[in-house]
Amino acid sequence: MVNFVNLISGKWAIPILYRLMVIDDPIRFSELQRAVAPIAQKELTRQLRQFEQCGLVTRQVFAQVPPRVEYQITPLGKTLRPTLDSLADWMRANAPQLIGCQ
Repeated sequence: MVNFVNLISGKWAIPILYRLMVIDDPIRFSELQRAVAPIAQKELTRQLRQFEQCGLVTRQVFAQVPPRVEYQITPLGKTLRPTLDSLADWMRANAPQLIGCQ
């Protein structure tokens, strides 16, 4: 069983998922990397593989030269939006009280 905290605890997990939710269309790897910059290619690949394995993201490979790969949030991934919005709202509301917290 996947632990929710482990799933989204990486530095880039929430920015990647949120960007995919906002775009809500297939996006090429390079475009996604630019959208969540300055993420390293290796880290983005690792996170996307984890999300794909959990069913939060789909990956489509197009047989062409050069190869084209697109990612898209799944309906299951979209169900995380209210949870992530709630976390963002909590952070905005409580930011002044979190002085010294990094």
